[in-house]
Amino acid sequence: QVQLVESGGGSVQPGGSLKLSCEVSGYAYCLGWFRQAPGQEREGVAAISARDSSYYADFVRGRFTISRDNAKNTLYLQMNSLKPEDTAMYYCAAGQSNRCSTSEQRFNYWGQGTQVTVSS
Repeated sequence: QVQLVESGGGSVQPGGSLKLSCEVSGYAYCLGWFRQAPGQEREGVAAISARDSSYYADFVRGRFTISRDNAKNTLYLQMNSLKPEDTAMYYCAAGQSNRCSTSEQRFNYWGQGTQVTVSS
C-alpha cells in the first residue's frame, strides 16, 4: 500500500513558477504527476522511475522538471513558464511495476490532488 500527499499548489501569473511536492509512504518504482482540468480527461504530465529515468508529455517538455528524493520519500514537480492552459488539479501517482511512463495504466495509487491556477 502506498499513500501520497501533494502540496505546493496555488495561484500564479502566466510566466511564473511553482514547485509541487508529494510525500510518498511505501515503495513505488514509478512516480508520476497527472493533471485534470474541468471538463477534460486526466492526462499524464511527467513520470520518473526508481532509476531516475524521466518521461514528459510534449506539452510540458522543457518547462517542467520531475525529480524524486528517495531519502526524503518525496516527489517534486518544478513548473516554470506556466501558461493559463496549465490550470488544473494536479495529482501525484505511484506504480509498483517495473515499467514507467506517463500512461495511467502504470499507476496503482493516487493522491487527492493540489490545485494549480495560472491567471493574470
